[in-house]
Amino acid sequence: MNISFKQLRLFVTLVQTGKAKPAPIILFGSEYWKHLINFDVLVQEGTISAQDLDLFHYTDDPVQAWQHIQRFYQLPA
Repeated sequence: MNISFKQLRLFVTLVQTGKAKPAPIILFGSEYWKHLINFDVLVQEGTISAQDLDLFHYTDDPVQAWQHIQRFYQLPA
């Protein structure tokens, strides 16, 4: 599923406030996302917590993305 940056922010907010169940957020295009959003700065500024970083997974590989989903939901490999 492709989502906009605004939808990403909304989902993270809902998870942070307990109004939505956590789900794996896989950011395809590691270089792009790391350039676009500096999550370390957001933690330093108190915008998000260090635990929120666990919500995100960067990858450029669909197989790696699927493996992350399997681990998150504890699905058999």
